[in-house]
Amino acid sequence: MWSTIRKRLGCLLALAVIPLVTFAADQRACNMRDAALPTNSITYVLCEQGLLLVTNDEGATWAQRKITGSGALRAVAFLDVNRGVTVGDGGAILATEDAGRTWKARESGTTENLTDIQMVGEQGWIVGYDGVILHSADGGKAWSKQKAGVALSLEALFFLDAQNGWAVGWSGTVLHTTDAGNKWQQVKIPGATWSLSSIAFPDPKNGWIAGFAGQLFRTKDGGATWETRKTPVSSWLTSIGFDGANRGWITTDNGFLLSEDGGETWKLQPTEGQLFLNKILRKSGTTWALGPFGMLKQTGATQWKKIVNPLSSNAAAEDPK
Repeated sequence: MWSTIRKRLGCLLALAVIPLVTFAADQRACNMRDAALPTNSITYVLCEQGLLLVTNDEGATWAQRKITGSGALRAVAFLDVNRGVTVGDGGAILATEDAGRTWKARESGTTENLTDIQMVGEQGWIVGYDGVILHSADGGKAWSKQKAGVALSLEALFFLDAQNGWAVGWSGTVLHTTDAGNKWQQVKIPGATWSLSSIAFPDPKNGWIAGFAGQLFRTKDGGATWETRKTPVSSWLTSIGFDGANRGWITTDNGFLLSEDGGETWKLQPTEGQLFLNKILRKSGTTWALGPFGMLKQTGATQWKKIVNPLSSNAAAEDPK
């Protein structure tokens, strides 16, 4: 476990120093932090240094659009092809209404680092350090605080609809709301002691939570009860999702865990090289996985194509105007 922590810290140190220097010099470095798929044909990838990568041909060609702001960016969500919101360190919230060509700062009311965002129609939620939860009812133009009832940092969000949502974070923290976040209740899951990184519900009844030290929890009754599921690793399970054939995928430092039986069993599926994958997502078409050093596109049942830093080859800079 401690070797995993050392590797992760080494990775974070590299991200904090080397790529930012490169970016300042040529604006062609990209530590991929998140992605959004407003349609099956358009994918937006967020670079923490302040770039948005755009592809409309499943990664064959890319364009880059600059996001003006300070501090690292951590998460992005798009309401549709044109309207998007990105969040990051120091309480930063920036919004676009023209597909990322221009961005405007939004008031967050906090200086805490913001870690995740989800939009459901015009409703939106953001979570961050120190138990911060923000809500918007107007498509991300204005944000107000909600009471989390905890002071621990929150890492991930998942809303099934505009009323029913979940948030997870440090020290096994799990929060649930059934009224759009007007009230959040803490959920105690036996065995959840380490930090939790990801939560996903493939359908209203079946849900999954993954986190540090190989933690994996499952519910079959919409979150009323949770059970621990064993995995073949004790490393960081950074993100969990399901593809169009209901195969389960969990990202790890060394690749994936794969389940082909609805999550009953999981097996290792290594990737070429160590990408420190930390995000998996899909709309209803292509499934993507990404990490700071590259991204993968699912091309078959269990096959993935590697795309290493699109900026290094064919991402043309666009005039932000």
